[in-house]
Amino acid sequence: MLLQASTSLLLVVDIQSKLAPHIHQASNVINTSCWLLEIARELGVTIRATEQYPEGIGSSVSAIARLLKEGETLQKMHFSAMKEEHIHNHLADLGKPQVVLMGTEAHVCCFQTAADLLEQGYSVYLVEEGLGSRNPKDKQLALERLKQLGAQVVSREMVAFEWLEKAGTDTFRRINRGWIR
Repeated sequence: MLLQASTSLLLVVDIQSKLAPHIHQASNVINTSCWLLEIARELGVTIRATEQYPEGIGSSVSAIARLLKEGETLQKMHFSAMKEEHIHNHLADLGKPQVVLMGTEAHVCCFQTAADLLEQGYSVYLVEEGLGSRNPKDKQLALERLKQLGAQVVSREMVAFEWLEKAGTDTFRRINRGWIR
């Protein structure tokens, strides 16, 4: 099934200041996340981010934090965001069946959140270049396992073009001006 902007939630999981420096190719994960956050904002896609124990791991990295509005960041202690009752209920209330997921670490918080989302009936789209782990092998294993559970692995451009649906619109032209990063 193709992604639709009106039914999608962009979920950025735990790209935090004290963890990010240890993530393999962290700058790619952060740049991809920022790029897709900007496009989601332009297209009116619902955005949420999580922070795992921010007192210990820090808040979202500044590049991402500056793109989030008040109320879009949800704090958690469980590795799976869906194990937090307030997040589970909040996402259910949003009524967005398609979850586009990016973040760190791919094999821990992203994996467990995605697995729980799938179990609860959401369609999950994993942005490959927007996911990271300290060890790239852990990321690969997480992606393989999540594919077996029913998640779809996508690229950032696949997401953006599916949300856009067609060229020739004012929105496409605005986004296309800053397309190359």
